[in-house]
Amino acid sequence: MTPPAYPAARAAAARVHPRYARNLDDPELLPDIEAIEAIIDVAFWASLRREEVWTPRVSLAFATPARVEMPLVFERPVPLAAEPLTRLGPAVERPGIHLCVSRSDGHLTIWGAARELPEFCFVLEVVAPGLLVVKQSRGEQGKFVNVAVLQGDDIKVVDAFAAIAEHLPGLQPDIKPPAEANILTQLAVSMRAHGRGGSLLVVPPDSELWRESILQPIIYSVAPPFRALADLLHEAPEERSRRRWQESLHRIVEGVAGLTAVDGATIITNKHELLGFGAKIVRRHGWQRVSSVQITEPIEGTSGVITEPGQMGGTRHLSAAQFAHDQRNAIAMVASQDGRFTVFGWSAREEMVHAHRIETLLL
Repeated sequence: MTPPAYPAARAAAARVHPRYARNLDDPELLPDIEAIEAIIDVAFWASLRREEVWTPRVSLAFATPARVEMPLVFERPVPLAAEPLTRLGPAVERPGIHLCVSRSDGHLTIWGAARELPEFCFVLEVVAPGLLVVKQSRGEQGKFVNVAVLQGDDIKVVDAFAAIAEHLPGLQPDIKPPAEANILTQLAVSMRAHGRGGSLLVVPPDSELWRESILQPIIYSVAPPFRALADLLHEAPEERSRRRWQESLHRIVEGVAGLTAVDGATIITNKHELLGFGAKIVRRHGWQRVSSVQITEPIEGTSGVITEPGQMGGTRHLSAAQFAHDQRNAIAMVASQDGRFTVFGWSAREEMVHAHRIETLLL
């Protein structure tokens, strides 16, 4: 039997289409609402299928061969449908490969694959069964901006002005936020990826007050601080475009993020020096227990919600909220086993802890 249309596809298409229309006037790159709906619908049903024992994890991009660099073009285009998309899945599941869709004789077809995509190109990624992420290409290999996240009938359209840097308070004023946020973003993505949950505390490099919120001694204290990540970021700008530098950065980020899988919190400075891991957070002597937290999320149509920290999750969230309350020039980043990711920081304006839910920016 032909499955019914995915009800959320039409609503999502109507909400995300204006985002692309603002930046694209090329009909070979700008999909209409019907095309976006069809791509989302097919991807959703494909995500629920299996090829042998594997569920497909594919990325679909709307573009013609003339608009991409070095396209891989099929001699005979493949219909845009769940079954052929599932069969193609194993061939394109590695990061950076996109199946490309365009109209041919009035029909949407998959004409081939590409790695390099035009700027502002429509991209849809199948992350897991029933979980889709609508993205927009930045025109750089592997660089995308999340536009919306669909999970079942839940549609979350990301605030067009949302940026990771806005949700990472406490950045050093002498470091440009985009560069700083990029490293913390990579650490956050890697923390989510290991799936065990974890906490990362980012503290000032010129103060020892954070130790008052940590049970002493730290089980796995690092002395002297591990500076591999900090040293790498101080290399000359021209080095950063080289593959050796990129591979080194990825390897070190994976190593530091992997430490968060150990029970307890990992501690780094906001100069990216590793101080220890497996640390136990305690309430600072003489400070009150955190009583409320404001939760925000970079989703259109949402506003901050004030709640008790115990309502947010388990002990990781509670201890991170307490740390942000007691150490007001530091932040605490928490990855949950279910994929949620929260950044805790003190808001001087509101005089309370803010918990920023940013997993929609990390998918």
